[in-house]
Amino acid sequence: MAFGGSEQVSDTPLIPTSIKIVVAGGFGVGKTTLVNTVSEIPPLRTEEVLTEASVGVDEMVAGKETTTVALDFGRITINTQVVLYLFGTPGQNRFWFMWDELAQGALGAIVLVDTRRLDSSFPSIDFFERRGIPFIVAVNEFDGSWPHTMEEVRLALDVDPSIPLVPCDARDRESAKRVLVELVQHTMRRLERTPV
Repeated sequence: MAFGGSEQVSDTPLIPTSIKIVVAGGFGVGKTTLVNTVSEIPPLRTEEVLTEASVGVDEMVAGKETTTVALDFGRITINTQVVLYLFGTPGQNRFWFMWDELAQGALGAIVLVDTRRLDSSFPSIDFFERRGIPFIVAVNEFDGSWPHTMEEVRLALDVDPSIPLVPCDARDRESAKRVLVELVQHTMRRLERTPV
């Protein structure tokens, strides 16, 4: 305890504010890669090998040999008061029943898209729009994909002008961090506009 008019300083350590962020998108768009790239801890991954049994049941992407069956989990400590927890959703349609649980309590979401397969992004966008969860669209720039302007992608996805679209490379830590910063800023702007 401090005396002489000074502020009392507690010896109890501060418990950081936890912020939950969901990383969603279609199968093979780079969700696991993004969480893995930016997490400060070895991420929890629930990946299984794609087998012959999944042919005709699951979407296939050339060169992809595994799929997330539950979630990816990572953590980023911003400072002593704020910690981000990242939850990557499974991309296969048959695992979408888990999305409601993963999205519960989320501050916001990143919808990761691949311009080679934009149609796989519509269910993710619809999911967050219907639930009123703030989200941004991160356009993962895969090798060999056609270069598109963000406005072309916005038109193709029919995304509202208020939703930020951000180019990114899920393999690059700085690029993935910029996506997270954009999501937090977008969510804060949205909260400032919402009447109490």
